[in-house]
Amino acid sequence: MEAQMQPRLQPSSKAWISAGALMLLLSAPFTLAQQPAGDDTGQQAFNNSCRTCHSMKEGDNRLGPNLNKIVGRKAGSLPNYNYSSSMKEAGFAWDQDKLTRFMVKPDEVVSGHKMQPYGGVSAEEASKVFAYLQAAGGQ
Repeated sequence: MEAQMQPRLQPSSKAWISAGALMLLLSAPFTLAQQPAGDDTGQQAFNNSCRTCHSMKEGDNRLGPNLNKIVGRKAGSLPNYNYSSSMKEAGFAWDQDKLTRFMVKPDEVVSGHKMQPYGGVSAEEASKVFAYLQAAGGQ
């Protein structure tokens, strides 16, 4: 008797790729939800919008003052930085509202600041930068 050969079903590579892609898509929202505030997107936003003039390293003042521990610091009060008189006389401490508004429309928060030329960033970018400043500055 001759045994009949039946074709074996082998999963195609396309099926495995599709299954893998589906698993990746299903796990993406969970993975994104696990990322902490002030993650790499905040640092990237800082790098794109602020790093040319500002540093996060204490004492490293550049064209702009260093932003280490800026959250809670009185505006215009960092030693060894030559602020504009309007920034020195602003009379407030940097909090989330002031910093994000300043990043979006600086002239509306402190008219006469020295951040020129600077046109501001989107509210979304400012929020990311704030989260980074708060996390990186130890606040």
